[in-house]
Amino acid sequence: MDLQRENSSMDLQRGNGSRPAGCGPALAQAYWALCDVWGVVVQAVSGLGLLSCVVLMLVLLLWSRRRSGALVALLLFLLATAGIFALPYCFMISLSPQTCPVRVFAFSVVFSTAFGALLARGLALLGAALARGWREVCVTAALALVQVIVAVEWLLVVLLQDKRTCQFSPPEFAMLQIYVMLLLAAALVLALSFLRHTCVTYSYNYSGLTRRWKKLQAGLLVITLMLSVSVWIVWVTLLTYGNRAMGRSPDWDDPVICVALTANGWVLLLGHGLTQVCFMCRSDTRTKNPPLDFTGWTSPRTPASAEPRTGSDNSGFQVDADGSRGTGRKDSHVEHVQKLYTLFQQ
Repeated sequence: MDLQRENSSMDLQRGNGSRPAGCGPALAQAYWALCDVWGVVVQAVSGLGLLSCVVLMLVLLLWSRRRSGALVALLLFLLATAGIFALPYCFMISLSPQTCPVRVFAFSVVFSTAFGALLARGLALLGAALARGWREVCVTAALALVQVIVAVEWLLVVLLQDKRTCQFSPPEFAMLQIYVMLLLAAALVLALSFLRHTCVTYSYNYSGLTRRWKKLQAGLLVITLMLSVSVWIVWVTLLTYGNRAMGRSPDWDDPVICVALTANGWVLLLGHGLTQVCFMCRSDTRTKNPPLDFTGWTSPRTPASAEPRTGSDNSGFQVDADGSRGTGRKDSHVEHVQKLYTLFQQ
């Protein structure tokens, strides 16, 4: 009972503002953010991003005929990005024992999947055998599984071992994302390494167009990860220090996370998801229209099974004066040599 009173008092403190103009009198205080101005804007932008992720996944499944590891890894990335766009709806509802497990588990898992996919993609672009083919999907799943274990362990310790209600402070929530930050940093290092590799080294195995595409992929990957790093630095700083320093600590915590989720989702979608779908569809278009191949081609006037012409059937064959086949030229040549030898002896 005491824990429930503490939670209810905490919810009242977190939402001690006035009722937004768009909220009806029967709407509970925990849902006021859904009808506030900033909440409506976040819902519209994140909903558009979620719809875009679904459309890209459908396009990728219907257009591409290859079921490769890169395709499945990209689908996992788009699925994680769709989860990022869906999370603001959870953070716009006040923190409660029902929303707390979803926040702790889903937030870290979707970001670990997205950043793990970017890290695995960087390894694949560098040519590492660890992330080649279907192993790219395995690397992405393994990196996300680590954060799943961390989140589940935290929930089990809090809910079962300590018998406490699921609640956390802003610094504790940021501490739960340390592994996700490590994935983001590692992916950025690999992307910078791949960009340096494409700009410095030169290989005769690739044409000029292929080299330009690789440089473009490296540049987009670096820009996506650097923007993601910027978003994470801003929201972690505001959540742990900035809001409290400005006296906005309870009221601005959830809006900051919602805006960060929406912004980072669009960065991932435009910087990597959309561009990779375009690259993959363009590659499939090239494979559907390959260059002409004349290997094994034969003239329509000559059957492919016909044997090469020999003897009198060959237009280059000549019959000797005595009617012998193919021996006239040889005999006349021998006779000419014998005459020269006789004259030389004389």
